[in-house]
Amino acid sequence: MLAPLFYAWERRLFSHSSADRVVRPFEWGLDWLPSNGHAPGTPEHVILEAWAKCALADSPAFFAAPPTRDYRWEPEQSGDATCAGTVSFPSVITTPHPENNIVYGRLFPASRKKGGAEDRRKAVVVLPQWNSDAGGHVGLSRLLAYFGVNALRLSLPYHDRRMPPILNRADFIVSSNVARTVQVCRQAVVDARRAVAWLAEQGYERIGILGTSLGSCLAMLTSAHEPLICTAALNHISRYFADVVWEGLSTEHVRSGFDGHITLDHLRDLWMPISPQAYVDRMRDKTTLLVYARYDTTFPVHLSLDLIREFQRLDVPFQLSVLPCGHYTTGLTPFKYIDGYLLTKFLVKNL
Repeated sequence: MLAPLFYAWERRLFSHSSADRVVRPFEWGLDWLPSNGHAPGTPEHVILEAWAKCALADSPAFFAAPPTRDYRWEPEQSGDATCAGTVSFPSVITTPHPENNIVYGRLFPASRKKGGAEDRRKAVVVLPQWNSDAGGHVGLSRLLAYFGVNALRLSLPYHDRRMPPILNRADFIVSSNVARTVQVCRQAVVDARRAVAWLAEQGYERIGILGTSLGSCLAMLTSAHEPLICTAALNHISRYFADVVWEGLSTEHVRSGFDGHITLDHLRDLWMPISPQAYVDRMRDKTTLLVYARYDTTFPVHLSLDLIREFQRLDVPFQLSVLPCGHYTTGLTPFKYIDGYLLTKFLVKNL
C-alpha cells in the first residue's frame, strides 16, 4: 500500500530539481585517457575496452594515491564553532579545469564534552551525494562530531568549490561521456585516499569512511583500496555503477545520452573499474554497513539486493539497515533522522 505513495512522492521531489538537467551528447571520451599506444585507426570502443580491462586487472595501481606534502590548513573564518577549519591539497589527477584540481575538506572535531581535548582516536571521511552543495552532509558531520567521531567532510570532484563556471551541475562525474565518468570517479577515490593520509598524519588512530548515493560507491572503492580505513558506512548501494545510471530516476537524462550508442552490457563492462561488484572481496577485513531504502527509485531496490547477495555469496561480513522510505525522501523529516541515527550509531560503535 505504501509503495505507490512513496514512488509518487519521489517523482514529485525529482521534478522540483530536474529543470537544469541537460542531456549531453554521447562520447567515448578518449581525450580523458593517457596515451594508449594503439595503432592509428583503432576503434574508440576497442581502446576504451582495453583500458578498462587493464584498470580492473591492477586496481591498486589504478587507484594509487602518491603521498603529498602540499596540505594547507585554514582555520574556520565563518564563525561556525562546530568546524575547526579546512584542509586543502592538490588532487592526484589533473583535469582540464583548475578549480577541480584542488581538494577541500572541512573538519568537524569531536565534541569536547566527550573528554576535554579533541579526541584523536576516531575519524571518518564523509563523501556526500551527487550534486550536493557546500552544505551537503554538514549536518551529518556535526552529528558525528557531537557523538565523538571527528568528521572530515570532503568536496567531490566538480562539486561546490571545485565546480568550474561552465557547469551548473556536477555533470562531469556522471555523464554520457564514458571515459570521463571513470576518470572523475577515480579522481574522487584517490582524493579520498589523500584525505585519509592527512588524517593519519594528524594522529587519528582509527579511520572510517561514510558515503551516500554516488558517495557510497566512491566510499566502497576507497575502502577497498585504502588499508588505513577499517570501517565503511555505505548509504544507498548498488552492485553495478552502470545499472544505476541506466535504471535510476535521477539519471534519466544521462541515460538519454546513451540511447542508440551503447548497450547496458557494454557500458557495465566499461564502467566495471568503478563498480562495487569488482571489489566486494577486498572488503573482507573491513567492518561494513550496507544501507538501502525500501522504496528507492534512484538506486532501484533489486540493484541493492544484488550487492547484498554478492557479499553473502563471497561470505564477506556486513551489517544491514533498511530505510522505510525512498531516495529523495531520505533527506526529509523524519527519515533523515532515522538515517543519521543508523549511520552515527554504527560508526560510534565500530570505530
